[in-house]
Amino acid sequence: MSKNAKKAGKSSHGATPAIVALEKAGIAHTVHPYEHDPLSDLGYGLEAAQAIGVDAPQVFKTLMTSVDGHLVVAVVPVDRKLDLKALAHAAGAKKATLADQGDAERATGYVVGGISPLGQRTAHTTIIDESALGFDTVYVSGGRRGLDVGLSPADLVAATRATTAPISRD
Repeated sequence: MSKNAKKAGKSSHGATPAIVALEKAGIAHTVHPYEHDPLSDLGYGLEAAQAIGVDAPQVFKTLMTSVDGHLVVAVVPVDRKLDLKALAHAAGAKKATLADQGDAERATGYVVGGISPLGQRTAHTTIIDESALGFDTVYVSGGRRGLDVGLSPADLVAATRATTAPISRD
């Protein structure tokens, strides 16, 4: 656990919807705030991994996609790319594309770079890359830039009612 990590306990003032959802569900988690650098060229996910001191394959980014016209949440390691064909296959659909940024923000209630798979404004079908199951703890956005949460992959799957599938590539 990084030196910035805070153990989950009583709800803190200003908690994001993601953290509120975890607390409401009674899911054990750690909170990892860090100073987001808007000038970083690492990208949000790799910046988070470096800032909280965790290997990149253990940190997951949340991407909003359009699968046959329906919004679907894809959660993949920050050091890999989303395989849109694999996502479409996993969703039993023909075609997947990345969702429009504005659509993603309106549907989730979060801003790009801080979209969490947890506590979204509307529940969406969620597919998590199966590599998450190889870790004791995974890290996802806590609902704003500069905030990640750590939790067990099984709890992430349960909290998002997700399925897992091989949806990432190098």
